[in-house]
Amino acid sequence: MATDKKNAILREGFLVKRGHVVHNWKARWFVLMPDKLLYYKYEGGKRDSCQRGKILLKDCVLTCPFLEYENRPLVFKLQTAHKVDHFLEACSREERDAWAADVTAAVNKLRTADGGKTTNQQEPDKSQLHNIDLSKVLDSMYDVHSGIKMSNHVEQGSTYSNCFSGSAVVDWLVFMQLVLTRVEAVTLASALLEEGFLRTVGMRSVEALRTAGLSEQFMDDSTALYSFSDSLKKRGSVKAETSLSAVELSGAVVKRGYLLKQGHRRKNWKVRLFVLRSEPAFLHYYDPTKDDLSPAGGFSLRGCLVSSLNDNGVPSGVKGNIQGNLFKIITQSDTHYFIQAPTHQEKMDWIDAIREHT
Repeated sequence: MATDKKNAILREGFLVKRGHVVHNWKARWFVLMPDKLLYYKYEGGKRDSCQRGKILLKDCVLTCPFLEYENRPLVFKLQTAHKVDHFLEACSREERDAWAADVTAAVNKLRTADGGKTTNQQEPDKSQLHNIDLSKVLDSMYDVHSGIKMSNHVEQGSTYSNCFSGSAVVDWLVFMQLVLTRVEAVTLASALLEEGFLRTVGMRSVEALRTAGLSEQFMDDSTALYSFSDSLKKRGSVKAETSLSAVELSGAVVKRGYLLKQGHRRKNWKVRLFVLRSEPAFLHYYDPTKDDLSPAGGFSLRGCLVSSLNDNGVPSGVKGNIQGNLFKIITQSDTHYFIQAPTHQEKMDWIDAIREHT
């Protein structure tokens, strides 16, 4: 019975891992066990039977979020008892936080079994929320090296430059240990907004400021945009420019996750980060090993047909030793996409989400 508990799978799925020797990023299949985190290579639509590595969880320290990689805001760090650092990236903020919570729970359980005290994550000694100097927080946010990163964001067909999302601000405040929790971070960011240090950018954050209560003025959301109030002087102006690609990427994100896609020419299988947007409905995919914010490809969902493929045997048009969970999308221009989900439930969830927006 004890052996069964030790071998129980607590969580599994794709994460992107930074290499130890060559610091490139590779998509791997991770399996969380009660005492270790295993990872495998995924090739040809099939997981390797031999594991590529193992991270022992006993006395590990987890840092989430970990924001030292520019353009990779979804990374968390796992440091082993021997001070070896592992950097892992999830497909979304929710997925990142879910992995971090499950790993932390496993680490705490191991520590409790040894008679030690539990820990949530790498935390500061105390919260200074009530005595914090907002001007000093603002100066830290402006810092060229360790401050919050500004970039271009798209909302409702317009591209806004030199701004940041609400969730990026919350991540930064937690990572810099100015607060203990995301709830405290929202309260602190709301104070910055109320004092005029930050300003809203785009309709989402403007509407939240107009309708929310005093303590909920700031949104911990990746689609709510903000900037510095005096950005015209210090960091450049916030401009809105409209383009075809901006319109394509302007819809609300409905679903995102890692899926395997068969290439059109070489027919090889690669892990891609898929993002489904609505109004307008588009499905884009990105290379998760690169920190490029531009999609590797995508198409409108208007007039698309999506269907589940039988797991028995290899359907026509599919190459490789595939382990099921396949579905096919045919676009209005008659382009065929063969996609593999990590689980049957994920496959059905993606099919339902796509059908809802075709």
